Amino acid sequence: MAVRDSRVNCKALLVAFAAVVTAAPAAAQTSIRFTLAGPFEGPTAPYLVAADRGYYQRNGLNVRIEPAANALEPIARVASGEYQLGVADLNLVMRWRDQNQADQIKPIFIVFNRAPYAIIARKSRGLTVPKDLEDKRLGAPAASASAAQWPLFARLNGIDTAKVKVEAVGIPVRDPMLAAGQIDAITGFSFRSYIDLKDRGVPPNDILLWRMTDFGVLGYSNAIIVNGKFATENPQAVASFLAALIRGLKDSAANPAAAIASVIQRNEVDRREVELERLRMALRENIVTPEVRANGFGGVDLSRLQAAIDQQALIFKFKAKPTAELAFDSSFLPPAADRKLN
Repeated sequence: MAVRDSRVNCKALLVAFAAVVTAAPAAAQTSIRFTLAGPFEGPTAPYLVAADRGYYQRNGLNVRIEPAANALEPIARVASGEYQLGVADLNLVMRWRDQNQADQIKPIFIVFNRAPYAIIARKSRGLTVPKDLEDKRLGAPAASASAAQWPLFARLNGIDTAKVKVEAVGIPVRDPMLAAGQIDAITGFSFRSYIDLKDRGVPPNDILLWRMTDFGVLGYSNAIIVNGKFATENPQAVASFLAALIRGLKDSAANPAAAIASVIQRNEVDRREVELERLRMALRENIVTPEVRANGFGGVDLSRLQAAIDQQALIFKFKAKPTAELAFDSSFLPPAADRKLN
């Protein structure tokens, strides 16, 4: 009987030891609150795939991903420290850092290697080329990365902004207003507004999509940003986050149809076919660019970034115009070989 009791006790001890070992990684995980720059939609799949497939967790992270109302919200969230990491438009981040003369946020990884800034118009409203925007009504949400680039687009393409009636429309009503013919054109991300208009029944042959990068606007767009204090105190956690995200990016690029499930399960109003088209468009045009195929995800070409900063200075009065080296912190990037698209 004593022998049996001894075996029972040994088994109990082994079970207890296994429970401690299993629980240890969870207890050691670093919690990260991550903010998107908009709603759960097709192009947010890489962040969500990394969560659903356990990539963050395996890297010792407990990541909570939340949507945002507009392009400015993630900057304020990460700067406050309430959110440790997020995604935000690089040009808006540079403006914020300059205006606040602070280093609470650091851009550390480029997601949109080619910016999706666009003017979306309707041929049926009498437009064929950008100059036709004169004497027309342009809907431009105030808290929008694309709207912030409108003055540069106009300057580079000889548009007299005094002749364009710019209306500060809300993001939720922007696309419906264009679809209904209440305005003539809008600013927005190409993959968002173009596909929304098609989904609302606007004939594709009536939609003019002027990608600003095709009309002289340089630079990058959405980047991963990190709270400066968190980065100083948790450098390994930041690097681990980027490594997990890269796996999410690679998975999404390899199989968008499978990746989109991570988006649909988080937004009950999203429709699979619409968000899948949106994801494929963003991957094709903004994420997996020739530069990314050559050099891998996340990094910047410093000469290209500096040229883009110089261009931004044409429309934004920097207190202290940053250099490319100050505008982007590459120290958290995984090795180039790990960032290459398989």
